[in-house]
Amino acid sequence: MGRRSKIKIEGSTSLTFIWLCVCLFLTVTVIFPLLCVLFTPKPSEVTQVLASSVWKQAAINTLLETISSTSAAVFIGFVYAYAVVKGNIPFARFFSFIPLIHLVTPPFVGGLSFILLLGRQGFITHTILGLDVSLYGFWGLLIAQSLCFFPMAYMILVQTLQGINPSLEKAGEGLGAGGFKIFSTITLPLSLPGVVSAFLFIAVSVMSDFGNPMIVAGRYKVLAVEIYTQLTGWVNKSASVVLGIMLVIPSVLLFLWQSKLNKNMNFATIGGRGGNFDPDKNDAHNKKSLLVRILLTVFCAFISLCVLAQFLAIIAGAFQQLWGINKTFTLNHIKNICRWGRELKNSLFFALMGAFLSTLIACISSYLVYRTKSPLKKYIDISAQLPSAIPGTLFGLAISLAAARLKYTNSSILIVIAISIGFMPFSYRIISSAFSQIRTTMDDGAVSLGASKVRTLFTVLMPVMKGSIFYSFIYDFVRGVGTMSAVIFLVSFNTPLASIKILNLAEQGFWGDAAALALVLTLITFGVLAAGNLIIKIWSRKK
Repeated sequence: MGRRSKIKIEGSTSLTFIWLCVCLFLTVTVIFPLLCVLFTPKPSEVTQVLASSVWKQAAINTLLETISSTSAAVFIGFVYAYAVVKGNIPFARFFSFIPLIHLVTPPFVGGLSFILLLGRQGFITHTILGLDVSLYGFWGLLIAQSLCFFPMAYMILVQTLQGINPSLEKAGEGLGAGGFKIFSTITLPLSLPGVVSAFLFIAVSVMSDFGNPMIVAGRYKVLAVEIYTQLTGWVNKSASVVLGIMLVIPSVLLFLWQSKLNKNMNFATIGGRGGNFDPDKNDAHNKKSLLVRILLTVFCAFISLCVLAQFLAIIAGAFQQLWGINKTFTLNHIKNICRWGRELKNSLFFALMGAFLSTLIACISSYLVYRTKSPLKKYIDISAQLPSAIPGTLFGLAISLAAARLKYTNSSILIVIAISIGFMPFSYRIISSAFSQIRTTMDDGAVSLGASKVRTLFTVLMPVMKGSIFYSFIYDFVRGVGTMSAVIFLVSFNTPLASIKILNLAEQGFWGDAAALALVLTLITFGVLAAGNLIIKIWSRKK
């Protein structure tokens, strides 16, 4: 991007006003809440918490769970991606679809379905195997998080494997190397940057995960849940804040390491195939033995079965009288959903407003950073991406503390802000990537024809990027509908949410009602996603 082709902010009053609004918004909603967290606890309170053996054990548990769950999720994601991209397995298109539907599933579905399948009255543990066991704790949390986060690893590693130049593997095959030799000396080494990037990205997500530990961990204490428990159960704000700081430090370090690694990962665009990946036309030249193909197919089928079983468990739980005890078909749980119409309405409305605000701020911020010479570009860039390194429970607590400092009590606005800021980094990265693919001559041409800089953004650039903008909006909305950790400190009697209600029902043992409400929320999510994809396809045909 040439220096002369960038648009200057000087001379544009409207753009300067927008720049001031963005800087103020990011300062008030991102930086100020985090500063409130840092300056809330007294040094003596920090020392007291750090000296406690209970919190030391919680920190050790969090570290152990993060390493174990992340490693398992990355391993599953890598093998699954390798099978789809290079394994020449049958039904590759079907298998490639499974992680995508799991990725947009509300986050609480995994933990809830785990209890329905593997709990003390679980379908697998009790009904099929006849066992009276409990998988609450480390092992249950490991299974739940591994299945929850492997789609993220899959998405990253599919791009990594697809970007490897196939001529390198062909050359190895031409020199007489076998399949394992090619994999161990060419494919795996070239995949390591993507593996490391996936590990760092997922580690932050696992460390800050709230829904799965809250439902599955039982007495196995982890920091993300203790932040919530200490404030709501013991009204110990200082301990909650200190635990949040303990959690955010490694999260930020992992985030910075991952960002630095991503900037250096240029191999995927050099010598790769490019274009859209088609699972039905994977590396036919990379012939695999029959045994390898069978093993990869069985692996993908097993993982797919585990994912689909979660959805089937939610459906079955919604129509059974009492899960694991009375299997009589009933519609009572579905009928009870009418009692929580307010929760559903709030979840949809807040997610819609949050997605709109998130996409708008991400779009304007990306424009200011990548297409103008506005001051504080680095500040805007960091502030827009920083929330991705902040655990959801801590960020919700930070917004709550900031609102208390400002004496602001409108929980509806606070929930919308929490949703928009929490998912803004995703939109920011997607839209920034779209900006980098548009030549700056379009900006120059519009300005030379008399269009203002703001009008150029909204009438020229944004319509060109409408696919990326709409995709980020749909993603933010889908994730916002089921968000839990970032808003759990902000809900009030007047602003109940469906995701929090599901958590409360599960904690109280009303599994049927929880499953029914989760089913409705999941169907709404998939419906919105399907409608969004249809709109994008219609737009694409009109080009």
